[in-house]
Amino acid sequence: MVQIGASAAVAEVPQAGKGIAVTPRAVERIRSAMAKEGISPTEGGLRLGVLGGGCSGLSYSIRFDTQPRERDRIYEFDGVRIFVDPKSFLYLHGMTLDYEQTLMRQGFNFINPNSTRSCGCGSSFS
Repeated sequence: MVQIGASAAVAEVPQAGKGIAVTPRAVERIRSAMAKEGISPTEGGLRLGVLGGGCSGLSYSIRFDTQPRERDRIYEFDGVRIFVDPKSFLYLHGMTLDYEQTLMRQGFNFINPNSTRSCGCGSSFS
């Protein structure tokens, strides 16, 4: 089960600046999931996005895509590509994608400095 949530900053998270950062843990998890799904790392990648809705106004979207779209921003981290559409980038610039696996929780965390508040479920923000 993959959960998406906003989280407080973690000490080992790299500074994202104006782009998007992905931690080494998240890169490894994305790589293994892409292999399991049969997504080519040279053509496909992970699409990060923002959708309207959720209890705080916006919600994160994460899925695999077989190729980037024409206007996507494309980031590459150790052979793993991340696609972000222009509209979502407005909300995601400066954010870090991390992956957490503990006894209590397993899933991706969006560490987003642009988020002013998030809900209890962790997948919605404003």
